[in-house]
Amino acid sequence: MRFIDVFNGDADGICALVQLRLAEPRNSELVTGIKRDINLLKKVQADVGDKLTVLDLSMEKNAADLMRLLEAGAEVFYADHHQPGEIPQHAGLSAHIDMAATTCTSLIIDKYLNGQFHQWAITAAYGDNLTAVAEQLADEAGMTFEQREEVKSLGVYLNYNGYGANIDDLIFHPAELFKQCVAYASPFDFIHENRAAYEKLSTGYNDDMRAGLTIAPKYQTEKLAVICLPDEKWARRVSGVLGNELANQFPDRAHAIVSVKDADHYLVSLRAPNSNRSGADEIAGQFPTGGGRKAAAGINALPMQQLYKLIEAMEKHYA
Repeated sequence: MRFIDVFNGDADGICALVQLRLAEPRNSELVTGIKRDINLLKKVQADVGDKLTVLDLSMEKNAADLMRLLEAGAEVFYADHHQPGEIPQHAGLSAHIDMAATTCTSLIIDKYLNGQFHQWAITAAYGDNLTAVAEQLADEAGMTFEQREEVKSLGVYLNYNGYGANIDDLIFHPAELFKQCVAYASPFDFIHENRAAYEKLSTGYNDDMRAGLTIAPKYQTEKLAVICLPDEKWARRVSGVLGNELANQFPDRAHAIVSVKDADHYLVSLRAPNSNRSGADEIAGQFPTGGGRKAAAGINALPMQQLYKLIEAMEKHYA
């Protein structure tokens, strides 16, 4: 029997697995990747009795491989907050799905574990740009202003680390970052006792964000801003968190953060207005490589000539 942990390489996926493995330590195989690498189950082979944990990955996008693994005799624990499609009725599947706009996978796991590692869940909520939810949870947990600023920064840094066109763009491989985090029962222990890793993330984030905020919009109206970033590693890293930052600064405006993926395609991060956290998934879904959630979505490979088609779709939706 093998244990296999499959998780999105962003703050939510990492913090969800950190909670589970702190509660139930396992010597497991880790399968992860950049934030946009969501078809991770295609990389997994399993046999009868193998136990899989799948976190923060759309069940709909992995439906065929999920059934393949279940039919091979694997047991699958699946937690996620994206559109699941039709959830298989199979004895080997334990599904924990909640698509509410106010939750994320780490908060689903937090409930599953009865708040056993609640601070890691709050960290993930900040990282997933559920700022209002995270603030309420931090208040209820009695966190001081300084403590909530610390976990907020860590959540944002963990999320930032997942963005890029490939693993080489990232500061840390997500599997390595998980290993660094799971060594600590709380995010505060990680922040204060693993200064080398924390400061590496902090420096990368702040340097990249400063560069990103200097880029003027290519297209801007009262309801929409489109930011086109240069073909640089830092630009691909900052694409998602820049969208979150701008969404917080301009809560009534939708945003598209566009970076160069290759000679013919853009990588796009979409953010719905914070005052209307809906529609991003519908817009992204109009393009073959698009997907995501109501508040935040992306397009993995947008043909460059279709950028204005994307702008038209966003204008139509948010007009």
